Parts: sequence; C-alpha cells; structure tokens
Amino acid sequence: MISSDSSPSTEDDNNLLALAFRLAEEASHIINGIRLRGFRTEIKKDFSPVTEADRASEAHILSNLRLHYPSIPAIGEEEMSAGINIPADDTYWLIDPLDGTRGFASGGEDFTVNIGLIRGGEPVLGVVALPAYGLIYSGGVNLGAHRYDGKENIPIHTAVPSPDGLRVLASSHHNNKELLERWLCGRKVLSVQQISSSVKFMRVAEGDADFYPRFGPTMEWDTAAPQAILEAAGGAILDQHGERLRYGKADRLNPPFYCTGSKS
Repeated sequence: MISSDSSPSTEDDNNLLALAFRLAEEASHIINGIRLRGFRTEIKKDFSPVTEADRASEAHILSNLRLHYPSIPAIGEEEMSAGINIPADDTYWLIDPLDGTRGFASGGEDFTVNIGLIRGGEPVLGVVALPAYGLIYSGGVNLGAHRYDGKENIPIHTAVPSPDGLRVLASSHHNNKELLERWLCGRKVLSVQQISSSVKFMRVAEGDADFYPRFGPTMEWDTAAPQAILEAAGGAILDQHGERLRYGKADRLNPPFYCTGSKS
C-alpha cells in the first residue's frame, strides 16, 4: 500500500494507474449493461440529471479504490452531491463516474468515466474511458499518454496546429457563441465542432483537435483525469489568466479555462 504522505515512485504510480484503468473498464461494462436494458433519469437538487448508471459506476469505483488503497481518500461526484464530504489532504482520487449524463440519458454516445489522482494540488495521473466507443485513455506524470482500443495500447500526443487554423471544440450544452468568439479573437480558426463530456479533452490529447475553451461551470472531478492525460500528451489546461488549472478548492468548482494542444 502507498500512504498518502509518502513519496511515490514511478512504479507506485504505474500500479495506481493500472488499478484506475481496470476500474474504469469495469465501470464501462456496468454502464453499457444498464444502457442496454434501459433506465430512468432523475433530477438532483442542483438540477443536474443522474441515472442508475452514474450511481452503479461510482459505487464500483469507490469501493474498490478504498479497498485497495484505504489511505488515499476517494471523492466521487454522486457522494458529494448527496452531502457526503470526504476529507482530503495532499493526495486523493477525484471520480466522475459518468461524465456527460445529459447526453447519455438522451441516447448519445459521448459520455465518459473519469478517474484522476491529485497530489499537491496537481493532477498526476488519470484514466478516461469512453464506454460507447470501447476506448480507454490513460496517462500521467512520467507515464506518457495512451489510447487503448481493446487490442492495443497506443501512445498519443497533441498536434501542432495547422497554418490553416485551429480545429476548435465547443460544449454541446454550455455553448455561448459570443464568449467563444471573444476567446478566439486573434486566432485563425479552421473549424468548430460541438461535442459533449470529457471526450473533447481526449480529442485534443490525441491530436484530432487543437483548442477547447470552457465557459460554463465544471467541477474538479470533471477535469482531473482529462488534465493528467492531456498534459502527459503534451497539452495544457489553463485558466483565463493563463495559469495552469489546480485542485483543492473548497467548493471543487473550476474557473473558466481553455484546453490547448502543442504550441509549436
């Protein structure tokens, strides 16, 4: 076991990443099973949707993280929404068991499972699974970034933007044309595409897009795992002041930010 105040090695982090990968894969099977047989959608106190798949995925992930690494606190979106606050110091897990619930509930495919590890206010490793596509992305500090398609674990890297302009991604549910144009001011744009959930981060990480600005509210569990993977692939998530997105805010609420690939 790794204590939360120890100095982990790359081997330790490989073990943590391997566990997160396995749990994200298992959670994907749980979600796909519920999706296949049907489910009901409820509305939480914050007016966001939740389904049986969100809760089942989170229960599986949290129980296993706590079983295998009891010294590392694990914070899940649905537990926190229910008023269960897990104290955390330097090192802890952040879990979004089903990112993109609104799209999932309406029959879409762009939803993810996010498991990220925070250490010293920074995301150090993460796994993002895309259950509908059978893909799993993983990466972290000194671990590289990879995409698993069920057969191969393929290294991924951000792309150098084309002289023709940026390939921009925008949120399907929190899009604001005026703000988007303001953030893109001075940048040459080749295309703009709307996609739901953390899929957008992975598209930038694997070089299929260059820029993703986010204006609407996000929580730390939305971005922890994607940020770890994106940074390992050569990209960055920066706030509106150009500072790297950090973690440990009391309310877990992120400021507006933008996601970018290689700069040169």
